[in-house]
Amino acid sequence: MAPRILLARHGQTEWSLSGKHTGRTDIPLLDEGRRGAKLLGERLHRAPYDGLPDVEVRTSPLSRARETCAIAGFGERAEPWDMLMEFDYGDYDGMTPDDIRAVRPGWMIWRDGVPGGETLAEVSARADEVVEWARSADRDVLVFAHGHILRVLGARWLGQGIDFAARIRLNPTSLSVLGWAYGEPAIESWNETGHLA
Repeated sequence: MAPRILLARHGQTEWSLSGKHTGRTDIPLLDEGRRGAKLLGERLHRAPYDGLPDVEVRTSPLSRARETCAIAGFGERAEPWDMLMEFDYGDYDGMTPDDIRAVRPGWMIWRDGVPGGETLAEVSARADEVVEWARSADRDVLVFAHGHILRVLGARWLGQGIDFAARIRLNPTSLSVLGWAYGEPAIESWNETGHLA
C-alpha cells in the first residue's frame, strides 16, 4: 500500500482565534484548543484509525503543536522536527492580514511573501523535504503542525506550487489525509472537524 500522510493542525490559540499570523512566536493553546486536541485524539483512537499503531509520528517543536500531539495521545511516539515549524513570518509575525494590508495594500502571503522571514521558496523546500520523507517507506505518517505549513504540504503533495495553498484552508484541530488515487497523489480528506462537534 502506498504511504499516506495524516495532517493534524494544532488546537486553538489566542492568536489563531484573532487571525494573527503566528509563526515562530510560541503561543500556548487555549482551553478550547486542549479540548479540541482531546477530541482529535479520541477520533484517531477509534475506527478506522484505531490508534494508528504502525504510523511514524512527527511534530513541530513549537509548544502548541507538541501539546496538541501529547493530548491527542501521540506524544511518546512523536519525534520533534524543525521542518514542521510554521512559516517564519518575520516582520509580520503577530499581525492580522488586515493589519498588513493597511501598510501594504493588496498583500497576499502566497504571492508576496513576508519581509524579514522565510521566502516562499524556502517554505516550499521544507514542505518538499517532508513529502519526500512521508513517501520514503511503506508506512503511513502522522504530523502535528501549523495551518500554513500544512497547507503548503497539501499543495506540494499534489505537485502544485505554493500559491495553491491559498485555496485549501485549514481550521484549528482539523484532520486531513493525503494519499493516492489511480496511482497519483490525491487528497483523501481535507479540513475535517466533525470530531469537534
